[in-house]
Amino acid sequence: MTNKKSVKQVAAEIRNGRSVVEVVEESLATAERLNPEHFSFITIMRDQALLRAAQADARRKDGHDGAMLEGVPFAAKDMFETAGVLTTGGSPVLKDNVPDTSAVVITRLEEAGSILIGKANQHEFAYGATGENGWSGTTRNPFDTTRLAGGSSGGSAAAVAAGIVPYALGTDTGGSVRVPAALCGVVGFKPSFGRMSLKGVIPYCWSLDHAGILANNVEDVALVLDQTTATGQPALPGNLKVGIVKGWAERSDAPVRRAFLTAKSALEQMGASFTEIELPDQAEARTVSLTIQLAETLAYHGPNLARARSSFGGDMLSGMALGQFLSAESYIQCKRMLEVYNRAFSETMRTVDVLLTPSCPITAPKVGAVHVDVGGDSLPVGNALTLFTSFFNLVGTPAIALPVNDGSYLPVSAQLVGRRNRDSELLAIAQAFEETLRGTDKIAA
Repeated sequence: MTNKKSVKQVAAEIRNGRSVVEVVEESLATAERLNPEHFSFITIMRDQALLRAAQADARRKDGHDGAMLEGVPFAAKDMFETAGVLTTGGSPVLKDNVPDTSAVVITRLEEAGSILIGKANQHEFAYGATGENGWSGTTRNPFDTTRLAGGSSGGSAAAVAAGIVPYALGTDTGGSVRVPAALCGVVGFKPSFGRMSLKGVIPYCWSLDHAGILANNVEDVALVLDQTTATGQPALPGNLKVGIVKGWAERSDAPVRRAFLTAKSALEQMGASFTEIELPDQAEARTVSLTIQLAETLAYHGPNLARARSSFGGDMLSGMALGQFLSAESYIQCKRMLEVYNRAFSETMRTVDVLLTPSCPITAPKVGAVHVDVGGDSLPVGNALTLFTSFFNLVGTPAIALPVNDGSYLPVSAQLVGRRNRDSELLAIAQAFEETLRGTDKIAA
């Protein structure tokens, strides 16, 4: 992997006189060199990116200081529409789709000076947590290319982990930002539901989709978020109260348990007190989530299914086949369960500021893994990877995955979960947590 730089480092280099063309060319060259091995990108936007870079240099030559993210390269999951650039959703169904306009979030970042260098690879139409894709290639983990980068935003995570870009955009419906962030050793943030605009993003599940950010540190996440939405000034609460979800750490693999204890120790150094909590009844939560997902993705992709059924991959075809057997009553009952979960979760969070959990119960699985062991149970690999993330999409709360160094060669990660619409508070806690880890040399490099 190449030397990773933060958003602030790249921006500082440019302010100190480095050519934007040089910065972007370096990013593009790294993407092109690694893509045959990592499959991080579906489309690399060489011509468009270099044109924007030259325009940025010209503006600086004319005396313009530039915007906040002037010249900083980034990647976006191929669910984000981009004007004049192929947007496929990771599927041959849209292999010729070139939108006329860009997603709102893309536009805002480009207005802030950032330069999109490519459309990141993904699980087809975001339906899957592994990042496996028979059409665009399975994204490989930069730490070990025999292992998965995770999904569905795997290309975005791998591009940041490999040092191609300092940040990237993804989407998260059940963990699709946080899971690949955890497996690839980067920070992955899912804001509160609706906080980041999804206008111009191909939907998978309207009720649960969140836009999200992947970066090398929390400060960069906050900086990028601030360019896409008004978040307010972060404020670290006094007398930090942390909830520990009963049984989750104990069910995880040994490296994950060690990382969890390291994370807990860092929060203790911050003066936190801990309370063991139980989430609202989880027995039906996965069924509720999947029912809503399959009903809504079938509703969106019905016309595509009619015109191009043979172009869909197996995962999407099987999911939509299941969706066709769901009743309207089942869908409505599951939507009503979201209200039940929200009320119960709000009550749980009245006594704590944040939850600490493992991000995933396992480290990156081998490419091709079908089932994995989790606490003595054999689970489908996608279910295992999203075991500790999907519930927080049901309640629309902000959540962030952070790398923790436990000495293993594969990344491990802890998840912090905040109260809904308290994104700034969660980011402030996460940044202090990250700085504490860095002070004890327990943050992943």
